[in-house]
Amino acid sequence: MEKSQFYPLGSIKDLFGMRREMSAGFYLTDFLFRRILRQNSGVKWAIHHTSTIHNPENIIKGRNVFPGDSPGVYINAVNGFKIGDYSNIAPNVGIISANHDFVNNDAHIAGEPIVIGRFCWIGMGAVILPGVTLADFTIVGAGAIVNKSFPEGYCVISGNPARIIKYLNKEECDAFAQSK
Repeated sequence: MEKSQFYPLGSIKDLFGMRREMSAGFYLTDFLFRRILRQNSGVKWAIHHTSTIHNPENIIKGRNVFPGDSPGVYINAVNGFKIGDYSNIAPNVGIISANHDFVNNDAHIAGEPIVIGRFCWIGMGAVILPGVTLADFTIVGAGAIVNKSFPEGYCVISGNPARIIKYLNKEECDAFAQSK
């Protein structure tokens, strides 16, 4: 039997389009900070109250993706940020799509957006820098500084600067993606 048959909150969450894995307190806190206090008010999905998202209108997100739902996430989407289906961002991750001008730090330098593929995982405390592209099934280790693209995907990257430390089994990954 489904959880909602014994737990009415499940049906309420379904009714309002809330994710079952997130507590009611998460949504109440989100409502308080985004709707009442107007923190991150431009974000169209529920996020953690300690996360910050600049220029949310420049974010393109895939299915089952909620940038900023983990604590302490910082996203600067000035130059754009695209994240594919079923990708996850851990706590305290920084995603920075634009650098400041060297002379006038009130201005940002135009550049390419950050693109993160499908089924990626950005580990705790990692930083993704402007113009980076991570292909499908790229796992970024905790604390990694990603300053270049990894267009081949199917790998684990880590370190400062990030480098490939392991390749994933492409067939296994693709079979998993087909199951979604």
